[in-house]
Amino acid sequence: MIDNTRFRAYDAQQLEMVLDGMARRLAALLPDDRDIVLIGILRRGVPLAGMLVERLHGLGIRRIQRVALKVKRYADDLSLLHPETLLSENAEQSAVEWPGKVVVVVDDVLYRGHSLLRVAQHLAQRGVAELRSVILVDRGVGLLPIRADVTGVRLSLPEGSIVEVHVPPYEPDFCIDLLRAVPR
Repeated sequence: MIDNTRFRAYDAQQLEMVLDGMARRLAALLPDDRDIVLIGILRRGVPLAGMLVERLHGLGIRRIQRVALKVKRYADDLSLLHPETLLSENAEQSAVEWPGKVVVVVDDVLYRGHSLLRVAQHLAQRGVAELRSVILVDRGVGLLPIRADVTGVRLSLPEGSIVEVHVPPYEPDFCIDLLRAVPR
């Protein structure tokens, strides 16, 4: 029998400070003279992108367009139904003139790197000028040479552990919980 132990690694107040630091680091990477497109990976990357846009506006970066990208399957989890990572463009994305844009991809967790690689390939085919990535949690177990340009927190966890990122409006509290399977 296995029990899951739950631990609150970061609460809302701590994550607000983490996001403040992430926005400052991202602002330092962005050019002053170009339009920026922040792409939030559905689901939790979308509200995280919104939180970052607010902070970037506060830092004086105003020319930011926000769009959402639906990744049909988490490429890192082979147990899910879809055999390949499929990206769905919506009307909002189709309206973006990608060539020459600086694009920032925002997601909640970087695990093995497959999803982020697929998103980078998708955007490169559209002719983006510069591509950056912002990840709230890097698990540090990537199998591919994929790294985030800006990372909020890095967590080294034992195998079998689960990172649960809770982001409103999908969950009531903004927090990161860790679950670890413990044999009884």
